[in-house]
Amino acid sequence: MMKFELQHTDNASDARAGLITTAHGHIKTPIFMPVGTCGSVKGVHFDELREQVKAQIILGNTYHLYLRPGLDVLRAAGGLHGFNGWERPILTDSGGFQVFSLTGIRKLREEGCEFRSHIDGSKHFFTPENVMDTERVIGADIMMALDECPPGKSDYEYAKKSLAMTQRWLDRCIKRFNETEPLYGYEQTLFPIVQGCTYKDLRREAAKFVADKGADGNAIGGLAVGEPTEVMYEMIEVVNEILPKDKPRYLMGVGTPQNILEAIERGVDMFDCVMPTRNGRNAMLFTYNGTMNMRNKKWETDFSPIDPDGCHTDQIYTKAYLHHLFKAGELLAMQIASIHNLAFYLRLVTDARQHIIQGDFTTWKASVVDQLGRRI
Repeated sequence: MMKFELQHTDNASDARAGLITTAHGHIKTPIFMPVGTCGSVKGVHFDELREQVKAQIILGNTYHLYLRPGLDVLRAAGGLHGFNGWERPILTDSGGFQVFSLTGIRKLREEGCEFRSHIDGSKHFFTPENVMDTERVIGADIMMALDECPPGKSDYEYAKKSLAMTQRWLDRCIKRFNETEPLYGYEQTLFPIVQGCTYKDLRREAAKFVADKGADGNAIGGLAVGEPTEVMYEMIEVVNEILPKDKPRYLMGVGTPQNILEAIERGVDMFDCVMPTRNGRNAMLFTYNGTMNMRNKKWETDFSPIDPDGCHTDQIYTKAYLHHLFKAGELLAMQIASIHNLAFYLRLVTDARQHIIQGDFTTWKASVVDQLGRRI
C-alpha cells in the first residue's frame, strides 16, 4: 500500500517535506508531476524526463487514454506502465475535468455523465463505477475519484448542489474501488477530491467529508479555474486546516511558480499543471529571474546560455539559438523549452524541499517569489 512519511515541517509556516512510497518507487515531496495526457509528456522523451527533468512521477489522463488507445490495448499491454515503458509512479485523474469542460456535448445527471468524444463525436458515459474500472485497467499507482469541477464563478446554489453530487459519487467510487482488485500484481490507492468552489462553508464541509474517508491521500480540486489568486490561497488555507496532516495533499492543476511556492507554504505536497510544457511550446521560459519570451528580438544576438543556473540542456543552447529556432518554426525549439520549463519546476520544488529541511523555507521563499513572475 502507498505510504507517506512526514519528514520535516517548517517552523514559520505550514510547509512540509515528506516521502511517498508506491509500488513503482519513492516520491520526495513537495513534488511537481509532469502531465502526460495521452501516456506521454508532450515533446519530451522519457530519458529526458528521468535525467534532465528528474521527474519522479507523471500523470496520465483517464478521459484521453479511455478514448485512445482504449482499454483493450492498455489491458493487453499490462497497463500504462507496460504500454509506455515508464517504470516510475503514475497518477491518473478521473477524466472528470475534461468531460465537464465539454460544454454543449455532455449531459450531467446523478448516475454519471454522458458525453461525446472530441475525436469522432461518439457517445460515451462515465459513472463513478466505470471510472474506477477504467483506472484499474490503466494501472496508475494513484487513482482519482470522479467529481464535478464547477466553474470558478458558480453561484452558491449551484456549487452546493454540485458538491452534494460529488460526495455521493465519492461514496460510489470508494465502494467500487473496495469491490475490485488491482489487475497487474501491485497495489493502487484512491484519492478523494475536495470541491466547494470559492465558498468557505462548502470547502469546510467537503474537507471534513473527505478527511473522514481515511484515504491514503487527498486532493484539492476546483481551483485556478477563474477565481482571483488570493481567493485560491484562502481556499487552500481553509481546506488544509481540516485535511489530515499525516496524508499527502495534492493541489490539482496549479500552476505558476509563484502559485506553487505559496501553496507549499500553506501545506500542499503535490502539484501538476500543463503550464511548463504549454508555455514552453509558445516560447515562454520560466527562470528564477523571471519569464522570458524567446520570440522577442532582444535575444537575437544574446549568445549566453538559456539559463546559466539551469539544467544541463541550458548550458548547451544559447538564447540566440533558441530565439532562431522559434522564429524558424523548428520543432526542436518546443522540445528544448519544454525540457527547460519542466526541469525548472522540478528544481523549484526540490529547492523548496531542501529549504524546508534546512529550516529557512520562509526566508528563502520571500527572497525569490516576487521575481519569479517578472518579465525579463
